[in-house]
Amino acid sequence: MACTLDGPDLEDVEDAAEWKMRLTYHIEQMMFVSGETAEPTPDTTGMIEEIVRQQVIEMLVQCTAQAGRRGSRSISTDDLIFLIRHDRAKVSRLRTFLSWKDVRKNVKDSDDKGGGDAADFAGGEDATAAGVLGGGGPVGDAAKKNKKAKVGLPWEVASFYSEQVPERDDEEDEDEEEMNYATLQRLKNADERTKHMTRDEYVHWSECRQASFTFRKGKRFKEWAGFGIVTDSKPNDDIVDILGFLTFEIVQTLTEEALKVKEAEDLVKRESGGESAQNCRKRKRERGLFDPPEEGRTPIEPRHVEEAFRRLQRRGNKGRAMRNFSKALNRTPLKLI
Repeated sequence: MACTLDGPDLEDVEDAAEWKMRLTYHIEQMMFVSGETAEPTPDTTGMIEEIVRQQVIEMLVQCTAQAGRRGSRSISTDDLIFLIRHDRAKVSRLRTFLSWKDVRKNVKDSDDKGGGDAADFAGGEDATAAGVLGGGGPVGDAAKKNKKAKVGLPWEVASFYSEQVPERDDEEDEDEEEMNYATLQRLKNADERTKHMTRDEYVHWSECRQASFTFRKGKRFKEWAGFGIVTDSKPNDDIVDILGFLTFEIVQTLTEEALKVKEAEDLVKRESGGESAQNCRKRKRERGLFDPPEEGRTPIEPRHVEEAFRRLQRRGNKGRAMRNFSKALNRTPLKLI
């Protein structure tokens, strides 16, 4: 996930139609990184865009309600992180990203005032931030020497005390362990998706990893997300960056679940004889990454995305228990992916 950089914004020279086309293109890139190997149909990308926008609007509504309960009209990063507090690995990655972003800002300020090793540190920190949001990456030696401040969350037990226990350099908390495990899983999945790629294919895949809803298009993203309509709060750069990270995660989760739906559907068709023998033989051959759909690799369709969304919205028995295990229909709130 790319971070916001200084430079001219493309949104200043493009109209709404061009923004829509670029947004669709970035969704296609995110889907490709997530395992989709064929070009998705416009209906599929349109459905995913609507789901992502629906999720962002729901997050803004919940954050605005939380801010109101604490007597504030503006949402904060804590309000956003609180919504995903149960995903400890994701929270840890966000906290690490915000920590390094704060360090970068401080080093840049010191550099403007004539600081010493700011130039040497900046390169290492950029790699660190990219690694946190992208799932991996080196950490510069200069960056390791600079201690990043830990981002505290108001609902943690440690925040109830005025004095904090000093941290050890060799100590890792449970959230960091889960983040490391999730990062390893991401790297494993990426290795499986890229191990048969050629050099040119891998370069294209690496470029697609930089796709973002927010990179250099914060103004258009705010309009698309509903800032000023859903909420009157004016978001800062941290909130926009967090939403950019979460939107990438939503597209990735939807695509991976839709691919599972499609795989199960294809398996049923093969076992029931719904496909011709010729297509079955084509599927058994070793395929290249950019083989066209007619060679046996068809893209996921809107029905696969719809079923994936239904599965991700599925709740456990806790809700049924609250209704005394009845099968009566009731309106349930939208579940964040």
